[in-house]
Amino acid sequence: MATREELRAKYLTEDRPATTARGLHHTALIAGDVERTIGFYQGLLGFPLTELIENRDYAGSSHFFFDIGNGNLLAFFDFPGLDLGPYKEVLGGLHHVAISVDPARWDELVARLTDAGVDHVVHSEVSVYFQDPDGARIELIADPLGEMYGNKVL
Repeated sequence: MATREELRAKYLTEDRPATTARGLHHTALIAGDVERTIGFYQGLLGFPLTELIENRDYAGSSHFFFDIGNGNLLAFFDFPGLDLGPYKEVLGGLHHVAISVDPARWDELVARLTDAGVDHVVHSEVSVYFQDPDGARIELIADPLGEMYGNKVL
């Protein structure tokens, strides 16, 4: 197995080609309860709900979206009637979603989590990690887009 340094030498180049992507349209998670999820993401975190439509792939299911800035969306499906079980971290699955927030609002958001009794962990004074009502791990990070803990990543 190649080491991290071997992989960096092999794949990170100064003349990186332009990406074929335009951006992240949305990340879709699964919600156990639509109204609870709206209360958490819009009510607690301040991400406005932008649309709530029927899921085209599963009758009776909702597909709904929250504005997380810069034209990016965080989306959810609910699957009423399916017993999906609790959130589980698996290979190929979701580890966490990191959402950039204005540094001027970061302390306020951490205080909101505290006041709401949401367990959370602060890391490096710019990141806070917590779980949403269905167990998905979320990070709010105050570093600028394209940077992480003082390192340029884009």
